[in-house]
Amino acid sequence: MRGDLPIQPQMFATVVLEDRVPADHPLRAMRALVDPVLRELSPRFAAMYSDVGRPSVPPECLLRAMLLQVFYTIRSERQLVEQLEYNLLFRWFVGLDLEAPAWHATTFTKNRQRLLDGDLARVFLAAVVARADVQALLSREHFTVDGTLLEAFASHKSVRPKDTDDDSPVDPGNAGVTWHGEARSNATHQSVTDPDARLARKSHNTAAILGYQATVLVENRHGLIVDAVVGHVTGTAEVDHACYLLASQPPTATPRTIGADKGFDTRAFVDGARECGFTPHVAAKTRYSAIDGRTTRHAGYAVSQRRRKIVEEVFGWAKTVGLLKKLRHRGLAKVDWVVTFTMACYNLVRLRTLMAVPAPA
Repeated sequence: MRGDLPIQPQMFATVVLEDRVPADHPLRAMRALVDPVLRELSPRFAAMYSDVGRPSVPPECLLRAMLLQVFYTIRSERQLVEQLEYNLLFRWFVGLDLEAPAWHATTFTKNRQRLLDGDLARVFLAAVVARADVQALLSREHFTVDGTLLEAFASHKSVRPKDTDDDSPVDPGNAGVTWHGEARSNATHQSVTDPDARLARKSHNTAAILGYQATVLVENRHGLIVDAVVGHVTGTAEVDHACYLLASQPPTATPRTIGADKGFDTRAFVDGARECGFTPHVAAKTRYSAIDGRTTRHAGYAVSQRRRKIVEEVFGWAKTVGLLKKLRHRGLAKVDWVVTFTMACYNLVRLRTLMAVPAPA
């Protein structure tokens, strides 16, 4: 029998968001992971806000919304707010009631700025890793480190000599503006759009871009991110950041190894890793290698070389899903915050599968 179209929409309805979300939806398991971490961070949230004035958007809701932005590759805050307006799944995850109005895009951006001004992303990443059930999944002996170049939110037309007073951006529509044949370097030039970005190239055969250096430390058992750091691009930034990450790890009496590619086969990294209590399982160069047969002859060296590819999976996910292929923020502090937060999101995605968190009854 054919159904009839409703002549008049219902004036009253009872809709419970909890009932609209399937019991086996991935976001249920994700929220079961996130909520305990947010409750743990509640005292830190309270210290960030004044006791008087108009109530702001709850920071827990902001962080959940930012998680959705990464999980679903939503590049614009306006698109995210639009989803919050009519997407029942997003409303349930963030914690908005069905009748609550969605935030305005500018309201979301201004409230989010309070989170960007602190070190909350690093605290959030550490809180996720510090969970007792997560600690049971981590390897405490075997790690991998690697770095990648992230393209900054600035163009070559914004690069000017440092000794000039003209900081107005070049008209992007002026086809006659060209810098080809002009000698440029980080010592003499900088971007007026993002002064913290540096000219760099991934290899000798690629064009230079404005970017930042991101380096991550990954444990080898399940490929979870232990720590991450972002800094200026220099000739030794990758090695310097890697040594910093190793030095930040708590000391232990257990022997530890650190895998890395040939870019880390330098005397500075090998000596720095050993000083931090790590045996460097670095891919050896064919000439002038900093490691010798005393390291490469062990079976564990071959295992480290096979496992070090897992860090490339991190970078692949972060750039395709996590919105890091081209950055959306300017300034070293904000870029470091966003990259660290994205790495925490990657851990959550991995943990949802590894832990198979049951949905609450």
